Amino acid sequence: MATPNNTLETLLTEHEVAKLLKVSVSTVRRRRLFGRPPEFLKIGASVRYHADSVRRLMEDSKHKVGER
Repeated sequence: MATPNNTLETLLTEHEVAKLLKVSVSTVRRRRLFGRPPEFLKIGASVRYHADSVRRLMEDSKHKVGER
């Protein structure tokens, strides 16, 4: 039997996101409040973040040498 080609995406808690981004949980919550990345899901009372969205945010935030 063939398996469907849909894999579940890894979801992170706000504490995990804060640790990855090296910011406070308050900063993660403030970004969510103002509609800034990373993307999130609200599942009942729980908030979860897409790992790919966090990764993109980290990549987009990198500064090249000499850029400001």
